[in-house]
Amino acid sequence: MTMQPIRPWLLIGKYRETLDSDLLARAQVGALLHLAARVEPPDITTLYLPVEDGEPLDATTLRRGVDFILAQRAAGKTVLVACGAGISRSTTFAIAALKEAEGLSLLGAARAVRRLHANGLPHMALWSSLCAHYGEPDDYMALIRTAEPESEQG
Repeated sequence: MTMQPIRPWLLIGKYRETLDSDLLARAQVGALLHLAARVEPPDITTLYLPVEDGEPLDATTLRRGVDFILAQRAAGKTVLVACGAGISRSTTFAIAALKEAEGLSLLGAARAVRRLHANGLPHMALWSSLCAHYGEPDDYMALIRTAEPESEQG
């Protein structure tokens, strides 16, 4: 898997992809939110937030990450959100950013992400943190179903 474009301004990726300057340049990455390790590619605005998968996400860390993504988007940059495998932590922040940028519900944002990145699925603790932060229902099974075709969802 390579970086997954979610929107023209938002990509989800893995740690190892952040080490490939040619790949970053081809994807026109201008900003990097890294959740697994501190990586500072040249000429790319970066923010490192240590986020553990499977652990609840505190509101301050979530706010810092989402604010960074949205500020970089407003500056016209393509933002790569990266974690170890590009599956859980990065997807969590991408869902929150889409919710705020496009006015979607969390499930709507998750559906939008999973249409383009079917393997992207926040860990249950991260999803619960998002739901608590935004005051939305915490239904993990509904999140899992977001990868199903809409006609099959109940």
